[in-house]
Amino acid sequence: MRPLIGSNNYVKRRKAPEKTRSRSLRGTFDLATILILVFTIVPVSLQAFNIFSHSYDRLDQKYGSFTEKMRLEMLEEVKKMFYFGYDGYMKYAFPMDELDPIHCVGRGPDHENPSNININDVLGDYCLTLIDSLDTLAVLGNVSEFQRAIQLVIDHVSFDKENTVQVFEANIRLLGGLLSAHMLMEEDRFMFGDDLRPPWYNGQLLQLAHDLASRLLPAFQKSITGIPYPRVNLRKGTVDEGAETCTAGAGSLLLELGALSRLLGDPIYESMARRANRALWSARAKTTGLLGNVINAKTGQWVGRLSGLGAGLDSYFEYLLKSYILFGEEEDYQMFNESYSVIKQYLRRGRPQCNSGYGDHPLYVNVDMHSGNTYTYWIDALQASFPAVQVLIGDVEEAICTHAWYYNVWKRYGVLPERFNWQRLSPDVSFYPLRPELIESTYLLYRATRNPFYLHVGREIVQSLNTYAKAKCGYATVHDVLDMSLEDRMESFFLSETCKYLYLLFDTDNPLNNQFNKYLFTTEGHLLPIGEKMRSKPWETDVFPASATMSSLKEDESLFFRDKTPKLKTNATQPSCEAVDAARQYLLPLRTPYYLQLTESLGLKE
Repeated sequence: MRPLIGSNNYVKRRKAPEKTRSRSLRGTFDLATILILVFTIVPVSLQAFNIFSHSYDRLDQKYGSFTEKMRLEMLEEVKKMFYFGYDGYMKYAFPMDELDPIHCVGRGPDHENPSNININDVLGDYCLTLIDSLDTLAVLGNVSEFQRAIQLVIDHVSFDKENTVQVFEANIRLLGGLLSAHMLMEEDRFMFGDDLRPPWYNGQLLQLAHDLASRLLPAFQKSITGIPYPRVNLRKGTVDEGAETCTAGAGSLLLELGALSRLLGDPIYESMARRANRALWSARAKTTGLLGNVINAKTGQWVGRLSGLGAGLDSYFEYLLKSYILFGEEEDYQMFNESYSVIKQYLRRGRPQCNSGYGDHPLYVNVDMHSGNTYTYWIDALQASFPAVQVLIGDVEEAICTHAWYYNVWKRYGVLPERFNWQRLSPDVSFYPLRPELIESTYLLYRATRNPFYLHVGREIVQSLNTYAKAKCGYATVHDVLDMSLEDRMESFFLSETCKYLYLLFDTDNPLNNQFNKYLFTTEGHLLPIGEKMRSKPWETDVFPASATMSSLKEDESLFFRDKTPKLKTNATQPSCEAVDAARQYLLPLRTPYYLQLTESLGLKE
């Protein structure tokens, strides 16, 4: 295999030292404490705050400060961005699902072509963009519009529709949006200023969420493997004959369904989602411990052998970790921990350390799930969310390196292409649908490091979106990053995630930022409170308890992983362990020689 990236003029190449085995994080400690450690405790050396003891070069000067005036200007720009898209949707598209921002019309399901899953998987005549935007309105502190939107949802939304939708999309966008808005009104009503809960509210959003989840249940109940069918008819409960589903689609349902179960006191929804996760986990490759990207829900057999961190797998790993943070179930954390170990062993290429040593810039590639050999030479935009997961687990240095790669690909084109070939250094799939993943990682890295570099990154992203994606009445998908032509679609996640993460990046005093360890973001950017209500089960017996087939979760049966894979070692187990040097708060997070190596390899000039 040829080198991952181009020349190494700035960092000499040498043979990488053999990886040493590190022990796994063990015990039943509360991972919420990791959030506190990562975001509040930074061990420092005696010279950490003495900038004169460090080389302060041109790039450090460029990115090392971000004035209060600049921050406030960007905060106002992001607010304008959100309301331009939101107001455009409400004026031209509501109560339809999405806005076509070029022709200023609404978009719903493609009833004439049921096989058009690009549209029909997501849209179902249920005011999708409004539901997806509810908690963003709360984060922006617009209580009056939040309450008006709640009333509109109650008046207009019904899930009794003759539409076949994707379980995953309905779960993360609709169920997550409804639950988040409901819990914000019930858990901390005054968090964003005035009382979020209108006097007439009586749990109607929770009732809608319950109704929707019940309509999704047949996708689980009709599966003999435990892996849900990917699509279900909301009215009839019939499942689509196509049984092939991606790992992320089947295994990223637990946060929303689990939260609903614990709010209702009904274990069925959480149990179905856990059953799906266990079925996927049990199907991982015996030789490597990796999962593929596509599996047959009928047979439980893998259809796609690709193992990576992008499309088809991304949120599966995210939800293993976040489910542990929210619910405190040790099973979820151990599955994540062992997954992260094999990801590091088989997917990671480049020098062993992010900010020291020699070799190519670290990169996680797609591999064959059975052999661990490189499977494709492209990576995709969804993988840009993985640094956010690495921040949550405390692997901040690694997150810095992973984020830097995707940020520089963004810089190369002005937006992030859907697939980028790291050998040819060109897009394999050239569109950009306003995805939030890179922005999410930028936001979490700023919360973890407070380094102004990430404010500069956010500023560049806002400028790019305004330059290339702004259309007549909203923001449009970039159809081709090579000519910046536009496609007439504004997906709901632009308001739910892209604008939310940008706003929180620049609104440093936002109440959510001041209570960061008390809330969790779903993969759609919806807020779920972390607390005792989510940590306690109102039922005594699980519908599908963890069985003996979960052998890798048993200490005495975990021989494969103990013997053959390096265990995860993060910098979040104790405050005194190795962490990001505090000087990184003032200097470039990725040290200048490594940063220049990366930019040169991608054909960029600093």
